[in-house]
Amino acid sequence: MRRLLAFLLTAALAAAGLVACTPKPPSAEPVAADFLAALAEADLDTVAGLVDAPDEARAATEQTWSGLQAEGLDAELTGLDTPESTDAATATAHARLTWHLPRGRDFAYDTDVHLQREERDWTVHWQPTVLHPRLGAHQHLELRPVVAEKASVVSSDGVALLTPGVRHRLLVDGSKTDTPGRLAREVTEALHAADVDAGGDPAELEKNLRETDGPYSVAMLDDAAADAVAGRFAGDAAVTLNDEAAMVTPEPGFAPDILSRVRATVGDELDGANGWRVAVVNPEGNELDDVEHHDARLAPAVRVSIDHSVQLAAQRALEAHAEQKAVIVAVRPSNGDILAVAQTPEADKDGDIALTGQYPPGSVFKMITATAGVADEGLTPDSTVPCPGTMDIYGRTVTNYNASGVGDTSLETAFARSCNTTFADISTKLEPGRLEHTAKQFGLGLSYDIPGLETVTGTVPFGETPLDRTESGYGQGLDLASPFGLAMAAATAAAGRTPTPQLVAGRETTVDERIDPPDPEAIAALQRMMRTVVTNGTAAGMSAGGEIHGKTGEAEVNDGSHAWFAGYRDDIAFATLVVYGGGSETSVAITDEFFRHLDGDAQSEEIGAAPGEATEP
Repeated sequence: MRRLLAFLLTAALAAAGLVACTPKPPSAEPVAADFLAALAEADLDTVAGLVDAPDEARAATEQTWSGLQAEGLDAELTGLDTPESTDAATATAHARLTWHLPRGRDFAYDTDVHLQREERDWTVHWQPTVLHPRLGAHQHLELRPVVAEKASVVSSDGVALLTPGVRHRLLVDGSKTDTPGRLAREVTEALHAADVDAGGDPAELEKNLRETDGPYSVAMLDDAAADAVAGRFAGDAAVTLNDEAAMVTPEPGFAPDILSRVRATVGDELDGANGWRVAVVNPEGNELDDVEHHDARLAPAVRVSIDHSVQLAAQRALEAHAEQKAVIVAVRPSNGDILAVAQTPEADKDGDIALTGQYPPGSVFKMITATAGVADEGLTPDSTVPCPGTMDIYGRTVTNYNASGVGDTSLETAFARSCNTTFADISTKLEPGRLEHTAKQFGLGLSYDIPGLETVTGTVPFGETPLDRTESGYGQGLDLASPFGLAMAAATAAAGRTPTPQLVAGRETTVDERIDPPDPEAIAALQRMMRTVVTNGTAAGMSAGGEIHGKTGEAEVNDGSHAWFAGYRDDIAFATLVVYGGGSETSVAITDEFFRHLDGDAQSEEIGAAPGEATEP
């Protein structure tokens, strides 16, 4: 019995020792951790060495790192599922992948890594889902932009003036023709025929074609011009058109110069913030699905001061005077908005004369002189003043139009009839510098820095000598003004102070001097007299509705005279100039047509000319 018990105990101990010596299978965790670490470091060799399909794993990992433009990756092992059976040959590791993408963007998600054991070695079973749960065979991830559409530029009355669109770049390759001179001539002719002022001189284009290795950019074209050019050069390998995103105007010909300036000024403000997305991409680069998407943010529309209706009315009013150098500038007295800047094609040949041209203002300047007379000499519209046909002032003979006069009369009548002698007499009696100061109170002589525009208002001499003051009083001598400057003066007459002009909302205009506004009583007197000009003076006979206030002018120069009319109606101040237009009846008629177009009642027939000025040049 003792031998039997001893045998059994010995056998039991031996069996227990045998079980204790059987090795435990290794954990899959170290291999999973090593794989994720290699993935995070973009260590392709290590990744390939830990998986059962090294070539596929290497390619997909490399393509995803590259496609995401990744700057880093955090790969965190968050858990490990291993079956309870010691004979289990599979395991699943859970991971959190966080890709660090350009511009501070992160892309994070959870994924699983499947492992399998052979003997005592664990290997990652490669599947594209390791990189992202939604990846399929031979697919990878790519970062792609969500492009923000550009914002529009809108007028002060809410009309879209510039919108995102397409323009066409004309490229000419001189190396693809045996006759670059002929090609240069034909391209130039085609551009001129399409009303594109970018072709330049054929000889210059030929020179550029010969000196340029490859395509030479000639011009940017709108749809109509591009169609015309494409039709003419169809099949010619030397001429191509490339589409490019651009801000385009829905109305070709609408304020082209102003919109060109606006486009250059606010270009950066129109760009929204691009979004981004991560796409599943096949080997051909085709997108199959988005696994992450962040919308773009559209920039707010940029508002400009141009009023669509006012600008259009100004352009239409000038259409019948295309052969003359005629311009209209309109400003809003209440806030300084530049509402319209319109020129005829003939005026365009001299540049931006509406904004920077300098011309004698003629009798329009009597707005300034009359204000100074009321403020500094105690005059009123009812004051009696002399208006002889001619007057000798310090040896300078001042003459009214046709040397006509009315003798002693009221200041209001003298203003309405535009008596040169009256206002020469008033200005001569002013202290030196007073007329220059009063002009600046109306914005004339101030310098404005307007984002998007270059302007010159004008100059008025200090008037040290009586002769300087005499000629300045009726807008001759050394007085100079631009249409913009006189529009600002008219806006001052309407508002009682000079508004700060602006073009682009949010872009502050600065002025070189701060001047106190004119005396309110002087402004009230001026407004009364400007109304009389239209009801019973040199601008009588206008057919446009509303209460128009104005002052006419005919400025004498060596080769003739310039026709002026400046004033306001409601909250629109204007200045109209016809260079060498003769009597002011021309500028009055254009202004009349402008307001009639604005009111929507302009007819197709000719508008009758307003009565000519009786006493002014």
